[in-house]
Amino acid sequence: MRDYPWLHEYCLNRFGSAAALEARLPQARSADELRAIPDDRYLSLLSLRVFRAGLKHSLVDAKWPAFEAAFFAFDPHKVVLMGAEHLERLMQDARLIRHLAKLNSVPRNAQLVLDIAREHGSFGAWLADWPVDDIVGLWRQLGKRGSQLGGLSAPRFLRMAGKDTFIPTDDVVAALRAQGVVDRAPTSQRDLAAVQAAFNAWQIQSGRPLCQLSAMLAFTVNH
Repeated sequence: MRDYPWLHEYCLNRFGSAAALEARLPQARSADELRAIPDDRYLSLLSLRVFRAGLKHSLVDAKWPAFEAAFFAFDPHKVVLMGAEHLERLMQDARLIRHLAKLNSVPRNAQLVLDIAREHGSFGAWLADWPVDDIVGLWRQLGKRGSQLGGLSAPRFLRMAGKDTFIPTDDVVAALRAQGVVDRAPTSQRDLAAVQAAFNAWQIQSGRPLCQLSAMLAFTVNH
């Protein structure tokens, strides 16, 4: 596995200057910023991620104001009460993306938000307090306790919310394979632990957030 100085030098050579590189890197929200986001906004983001999966993002985003109206501005206390008959009626609403499994996930994820808020004070507090050196553990909790949050949906949701995370996109996986960290897309707990350990090492060396290290790794893949 290459160390961070190699990764930094590679990216500097690719973009020509430190300023050009920094302009391409994502930023994570602070813990205080994550705590300040209301639970309804997290439920909206969770739902947006679920509906974006497998669909053109611009199509989903254009319809999102109608989703906000149909789901009571994603107030989890109201959404959790939406039963099967209500969701069946939404299947007739041409303003929405009429995918029953994804529609069903919204009240289920409202229950997740309410459960987490009861345990930790708020959903944002839970995200803020989760240590980034075990970010794959947070993915696992979201996938286990939530609905339709498997695969890349949990890390992509966290990126949307601003929680620091890496995302094992095709380019990141290709870079990790080139570095000898894994030999396939990491899905097993063993492979995810190996990837987490690699990112932890690069973070200690660099002081950079995981999201920036993830982007820099992707930049090492030539197209």
